[in-house]
Amino acid sequence: MLSRRFAAPVAALLVLAACSDAQQSTNSTAAAPTDNSPTTIDIAEQALAYSEYGDFPVGVTTLQLAKGPKVEIWYPAAAGTSGTETYDMRDFVGEGIRAILTGDAPSTYSYPAGRDALLADGSFPVVLFSHGVAGMRLQSSFLTSNLASWGMIVVSVDHPSRALENFLTGTATGDGGDSVDDMLRGLELITTLGADATSRFNGHVDAEKVAAVGHSAGGGTVLAAAADRRIDGYVSLASGVFRGGPAVEGATTTTTAPLPGKPSFFIGGSVDALASFATLTQPAFEAAPSPSLLWEIEGAGHNAFDDFCTFGNGTGIIGVAEASGLGALLDSIPQLRSLGEDGCVPPAIPVDITFPIINHAVTAWVRNLFGIDTEAVGLGDDVAGAYDTPVTITSK
Repeated sequence: MLSRRFAAPVAALLVLAACSDAQQSTNSTAAAPTDNSPTTIDIAEQALAYSEYGDFPVGVTTLQLAKGPKVEIWYPAAAGTSGTETYDMRDFVGEGIRAILTGDAPSTYSYPAGRDALLADGSFPVVLFSHGVAGMRLQSSFLTSNLASWGMIVVSVDHPSRALENFLTGTATGDGGDSVDDMLRGLELITTLGADATSRFNGHVDAEKVAAVGHSAGGGTVLAAAADRRIDGYVSLASGVFRGGPAVEGATTTTTAPLPGKPSFFIGGSVDALASFATLTQPAFEAAPSPSLLWEIEGAGHNAFDDFCTFGNGTGIIGVAEASGLGALLDSIPQLRSLGEDGCVPPAIPVDITFPIINHAVTAWVRNLFGIDTEAVGLGDDVAGAYDTPVTITSK
């Protein structure tokens, strides 16, 4: 695995290799090529170039939309920023359910970040994130924080229509269209802050470069939201289409909206029993206009794309509940058990294997979309066999 200080973009090395015979200008700050200059890039390095944190420390802050939902924002922080950010899944299940989750199974996720830190110098593109059913704005912090470390501002809004607490307590409000509105209001929030002289984000937001990333039902949300002219492209994780349209609120939703004509990336797992790769993810890729990319990660399940499998000693939210003596209740609600376990227990492989793949793939694709990397790094089929589990890669 590459060092987190793999700061020289692989794309730059590719350009250097391609132009190694070109005359270097006398005022260039780059050294002229020597016999030891790289002319080829190791495939294993390309495949994991963005799997670990980049050169930016990560900052994180929590805000709120005027309409109510909370917003988590990760961003490149000023040099010297340090700290650890931790959230507890039990804080998102409602007071009544939290009171009975008394077991000692782990229910927290931690990552390096500085709360309310100053931003790094520069202007950064925006990535909007949409969580899935029974998720919340923090659910994929492994990925959102990684994106921030590579130079992006990531905005994730809670969707009351399917947030974990509302899902478990039956208090969900709104519908699929409301989740799209949540996401676009998050974009408007960060754009406004970028022009507000009193905000830490003032002058740091490049609102001309915007991508949308979503997991599960969030993958459907980004497909719908990407019709907005401000969004340049989108990534759909463990999601796809259902009966010809985006699966905005899950596989029970039917819509006939066409997929947006923008660059897209669909990633799914071969053992996902909730969002079938064959019947949801692959058809979405086939229906999407070019350019589009499709990855199938062998052995990955539905929760390979969120933090949840790190809870409950590797068995997810279900493990937290079972440690509290709620196994019989879960057995009486098999769909809830399936939602919580898929991707955390066999036949799924551990997320220690899938997280680096997902981090690299999403980060590399978004960086290329924004033009940070002029060529895509480690996204072609030449990296398919470079991981600890096979990845099937298709592009058009």
